[in-house]
Amino acid sequence: MKSLRDIVLIYLPCLFLVGSFSWVMAYKFLPVRWTPLMLKRQIENASQDDYRRQQIWVSKEDISPLLIDAVLLAEDQRFYQHKGFDLIELRSMTQAYQQGECSLRGCSTISQQVAKNCFTFGGRSWWRKAVESYYTILIELLWSKDRILEIYLNIAETGPGLFGMEAACQQYFHLSSADISISDAAALACVLPQPLVRTPQNIFHSFAHKHAQLAKSLGRNHSMLN
Repeated sequence: MKSLRDIVLIYLPCLFLVGSFSWVMAYKFLPVRWTPLMLKRQIENASQDDYRRQQIWVSKEDISPLLIDAVLLAEDQRFYQHKGFDLIELRSMTQAYQQGECSLRGCSTISQQVAKNCFTFGGRSWWRKAVESYYTILIELLWSKDRILEIYLNIAETGPGLFGMEAACQQYFHLSSADISISDAAALACVLPQPLVRTPQNIFHSFAHKHAQLAKSLGRNHSMLN
């Protein structure tokens, strides 16, 4: 009979490794329809009769390059250069904090956000961060960068009950994510850091400077490509 020690030290870690690998491999090919974050929000809003989860899965190729560029500029400018962790940004933020130039802030990459939202319930514990880091490494090894970005564009929280760019575009702008304008793409990207507080409409008023900067960068990039 296996001892409790064997179960804890050998079998449970092996089960976790096999399970996590299988989970990540499944999402390499299948649309992600539910995440722990979506389930958490569903539970938090169980008493709200008008709460409804909205997500419309679309391929990356069906999303406007303007919107994709806006998300990358706002959330993770070195996404295609780093291996899941932006050490340059982390070092820069740490130095600025030590010099008293800013407070500590999150600098999670898109890969880290996908790992957190797909495979954890969030939270601020070191344990959650360790699990997130493990899954970040795993998806960087097993998925392509384009797949990581595609999943992010479809599961990122974009408002109360809203997940993904397509659902957000239809809700806020009554447009497909393929047809969004530069201004609206910049506004939606500015929502991502605080999707339960910000909306594209209040971005135009409360975050006008940031929106203008992002829209200008988008316009410049778009002109260079055309």
